[in-house]
Amino acid sequence: MSNRLFQGVVHQMRDAIDRTVGVIDETSAIIACSDLGRVGELSDVVTTESFTAPDAFTRSGWTYKPFGSRPHSEYIVFVEGEDAEADKYASLLAVSLSSIKQYYDEKYDRGNFVKNVILDNILPGDIYLKARELHFNNDANRVVVLIRVSNRTDISAFDVVQNLFPDKAKDFVININETDIALVKEIRQGIDAASIEKLARSIVDTLSSEFFTQAVVGIGTIVEGIKELARSFKEAQVALEVGKVFDTEKAIVSYDNLGIARLIYQLPTTLCEMFLKEVFKKSSIDALDQETLFTIQRFFENNLNVSETSRKLFVHRNTLVYRLEKIKRLTGLDLREFDDAIVFKVALMVKKYLQANPVKY
Repeated sequence: MSNRLFQGVVHQMRDAIDRTVGVIDETSAIIACSDLGRVGELSDVVTTESFTAPDAFTRSGWTYKPFGSRPHSEYIVFVEGEDAEADKYASLLAVSLSSIKQYYDEKYDRGNFVKNVILDNILPGDIYLKARELHFNNDANRVVVLIRVSNRTDISAFDVVQNLFPDKAKDFVININETDIALVKEIRQGIDAASIEKLARSIVDTLSSEFFTQAVVGIGTIVEGIKELARSFKEAQVALEVGKVFDTEKAIVSYDNLGIARLIYQLPTTLCEMFLKEVFKKSSIDALDQETLFTIQRFFENNLNVSETSRKLFVHRNTLVYRLEKIKRLTGLDLREFDDAIVFKVALMVKKYLQANPVKY
């Protein structure tokens, strides 16, 4: 569609600019030109590096000017001549074509429509009208997978993810900001959470093993209908933030599996502080040293089983019992009792939450 859009503008410019002008895409092909016979030719002057040039440049009697809406330019306009007038024409054409392309994308591009939906930049009443105008499948099941890149490399994670999901009629890869990329994935009936996590794992592994880019992924819930995509996106954001607090070792966090961590995340900090004071009446949780906290963690991991925990810790059973008694003296909670263990587990999570002070959506 860009080809026809640009060709229409270039054709109208032909009489106003008494020079050959045209547009080259990322494949080095001429996609629009005032000399129709050149459309489809491959340029032997333009290279991949040409699209990253910040300003106009000249080659072999022509002036070139990159333009586009992505982080790096998608197109290059060319004008016959290397003089100041050619430079002026190239700059004017680049600005005009870029503005027209942006307007067209905002009005007709499905990817831009999906981005506006998940970011709540479109009125609810306009969603279905716009979907019908774009012939967008409103009834399909979809899920939002949010990829957050934690280290910067020369490789564009956006391009990598886009290449992994090339079906632009069903899957939409959206650049949210410098670190976040949203994948809006259409899924068929019967797909379970494990399959979606497997898909997320393939993204993380590809970025890590092939491009040395570390990323974490948050998965929202599966929703039906375009209007619900904003909810799935917010859930994916919450999954990432909660995972950053409570599951720092996990690269993939699903909103459905957050459990009690999601509840704690939604509590106001003042209520959390009151809870800690009520639980630890004898002394603060800070009175417990690292060795004691490590023992507690292993005790929970082994389902409050004293014998199994002592075996895993390579300590005598009586040593572990002594440590548990010490915890009881300090906190008033006997971790061998199920109710006390639950309270203590929640208190540890609340403490972790207060220390992290995560961003809320």
